[in-house]
Amino acid sequence: GPVVGGWYQLLDRLVPGNTRVVAVKKMALDQAAFAPCFLGCFLAIAGVLNGLPAEENWAKIRRDYPDALIANYYIWPAVQLANFYFIPLNHRLAVVQVVAVLWNSYLSWKANQL
Repeated sequence: GPVVGGWYQLLDRLVPGNTRVVAVKKMALDQAAFAPCFLGCFLAIAGVLNGLPAEENWAKIRRDYPDALIANYYIWPAVQLANFYFIPLNHRLAVVQVVAVLWNSYLSWKANQL
């Protein structure tokens, strides 16, 4: 929550406004910068918490990351576009957390596949 909330505040400072063009720019930044980093960190931390040795964890990340990123791009661009265009900044985190319940379930499943 705090990381995503901070990210949204930063996006609003970098790309102020709420027009359609601004929403597209925010979504593009979110999907180009935040999503890939978040996914990599999530998978790496999940591997560490599952007790995987560094070499196995890295191999698992290399195996799972592409699928997770592709799945991300099926779901999140549309969610974020609507979020940045229709939802005020102070409610964006709540909207994302509703979708994130399902998304994080998928990521947890993906991270725990052997």
